[in-house]
Amino acid sequence: MQLALPRIEELGASVVAISPETRERALATAQKNEVAFDVLSDQGNCVARKFGLVFQLPEDLRTVYGGFGIDLKAANADEAFELPLTATCVIERDRKIRMAFVDTDYTKRWEPEDIVSALANMEREP
Repeated sequence: MQLALPRIEELGASVVAISPETRERALATAQKNEVAFDVLSDQGNCVARKFGLVFQLPEDLRTVYGGFGIDLKAANADEAFELPLTATCVIERDRKIRMAFVDTDYTKRWEPEDIVSALANMEREP
């Protein structure tokens, strides 16, 4: 994403990540990962829920997450064990979603080059 970020900005767009973590935790995660774009907190998954992206982590995976040192209760400051699906959206200035990519497999993502291509195509359209 870092390499595509200047091109995305040249096309008049912005990259924003939304996390269910608390504001402080989201900021710390962004700093730790040296993220060069805004990371917003959606504590309680209010925005993700409106997009139909929220799921509850099954009981067996909670133990697995804990084994990796991931404390969702602390990170999200709630007891819900809810996470959003990973999603990428291109949203126009009029707030309409032009394109979206969502997959239940969090390892599958829209490549930054795909985002640049979508934005460039939008720029060429009348």
